[in-house]
Amino acid sequence: MVELTLPKNSQIGKGKRHRAPSGAGRLKLFKVYRYDPEGTENPRWDEYEVKVDECGPMVLDALIHIKNTMDPTLAFRRSCREGVCGSCAMNIGGRNTLACTHGWEEVPGEACQVAPLPSQPVIKDLIPDLTLFYAQYASIEPWLHTKTPEPQGEWRQSPEDRAKLDGLYECILCACCSTSCPSYWWNEERFLGPATLLGAYRWIIDSRDEATGERLDALEDPFKLYRCHTILNCAQVCPKGLNPSKAIAEVKKMLVERVV
Repeated sequence: MVELTLPKNSQIGKGKRHRAPSGAGRLKLFKVYRYDPEGTENPRWDEYEVKVDECGPMVLDALIHIKNTMDPTLAFRRSCREGVCGSCAMNIGGRNTLACTHGWEEVPGEACQVAPLPSQPVIKDLIPDLTLFYAQYASIEPWLHTKTPEPQGEWRQSPEDRAKLDGLYECILCACCSTSCPSYWWNEERFLGPATLLGAYRWIIDSRDEATGERLDALEDPFKLYRCHTILNCAQVCPKGLNPSKAIAEVKKMLVERVV
């Protein structure tokens, strides 16, 4: 029988409980992942009794309240607070989503559990290291490739061709989809993942782009593309309602059709 031994620092322990003062009113318990790779302690779950009447309705509001009033050492990313930048992507209640658009009341159970995006190295607490994720996106060269002389004005596109990009260009690169994909968990150094492949398809079908063949050639690889097994986790968690699995299937279809 195979015996697997987990690294000592992968074992999550019980952390501190930050209690609200007596008579604090309506409370919600937040269970937050804490870890500093530069320290000597194992990861832990810290618990915070948050006075929800003093913060907004979103999980990000609660995290900001915790940092401002209870524990200034808590680390997380956030920027726009409008579901546009993708900075505050986290695993909330076991589901990848954006903390700024996910209400804490939507999380079932007594405690709202908040962790960093899975499968990625942790910089600190709720901050994942997305260096590889962004490098993979850069590898598809997400810009217009043309061979004809550049026009004096803009590159023109018909309304029909422009409509083909709907459901693709809206991706905010939050990494919720890729880090929810089991195939990406096991093959992330070779499989490009849902977000990058969605972006690749967006440029492949852009009528203004003139490198369709080269883009398809770059994806025709057993791991870059074909590690997708249509599990559909990506479509379920995308905060923008996009469907990377469908885009990946279309790329596979184009590769087959050009051979036939």
